[in-house]
Amino acid sequence: MSKVWFITGATRGMGVEIAKAALAARNKVVATGRKAEDVTKSLGTSDNLFVTALDITREDQVKDAVQDAIEHFGRIDVLVNNAGYGHLGVFEESSMEEIRAQYNTNVFGTMAVTQAVIPGMRKQRSGRIINISSVAGLKGVFGGSIYNSSKFAVEGFTQAIAEELALFGVYVTAVSPGFFRTDFLDSSSVKYSNDSISDYSDALETFRKFHDDRNHTQAGDPVKLAEVILHLAKVENPPVSFIAGSDGIEWAESVIKSKQEEIDAWRNLSVSTDGNW
Repeated sequence: MSKVWFITGATRGMGVEIAKAALAARNKVVATGRKAEDVTKSLGTSDNLFVTALDITREDQVKDAVQDAIEHFGRIDVLVNNAGYGHLGVFEESSMEEIRAQYNTNVFGTMAVTQAVIPGMRKQRSGRIINISSVAGLKGVFGGSIYNSSKFAVEGFTQAIAEELALFGVYVTAVSPGFFRTDFLDSSSVKYSNDSISDYSDALETFRKFHDDRNHTQAGDPVKLAEVILHLAKVENPPVSFIAGSDGIEWAESVIKSKQEEIDAWRNLSVSTDGNW
């Protein structure tokens, strides 16, 4: 039985591949992007495809896009919150304007779309919500304070609403990819802080080179990830947190190992805070 998918950020990269995979599986797809013509250029036209412009940082557009989708296809079964970007650079160099812009897209935009879609899923007592996060949401690193923290927020948000919506047969999953071969690290996508502080220059140059060298040479295949997301959208008991890519697994395992070592090292001090009631 075909489902109705609502996908944000379907102009290029992962969003396009997810939309193509959903269409190939004979689902109906609502594909959104800031410019509808760019989405159409990437996906073409089809009776099973409805394209609409959506800037997820604008609540009026969010509500209109969701309403238009429901009017066109009758319902939304699968929401993929894919729209987002990475703001990189050290925290001290980042302006509050840059920080707010990152959160307005990665966090508040994701929340706005989700909140607009939930009522329909709750009423139909079924649905899947897939939030595209990142392994950056599992561990903070040099140069990633703004992006890391936005994805930590997505992870926490996903875990909480997964419990809330389970009451109504709606499953929520955060998909945390490692490095995938998309435009994410390209200058057309990733953003760096405008200001610079000389004390950070050498370390930041190394950080940027690390990412520039991996641009379009990442190990992860977005086409294969799209197929995995299709599987997660129909499996009976999907995970709340899913790690994508061998490098993502290594990253996650290092986080778990480090956290366990830290807990063990400080256990006595931690439990010393209990009261002797």
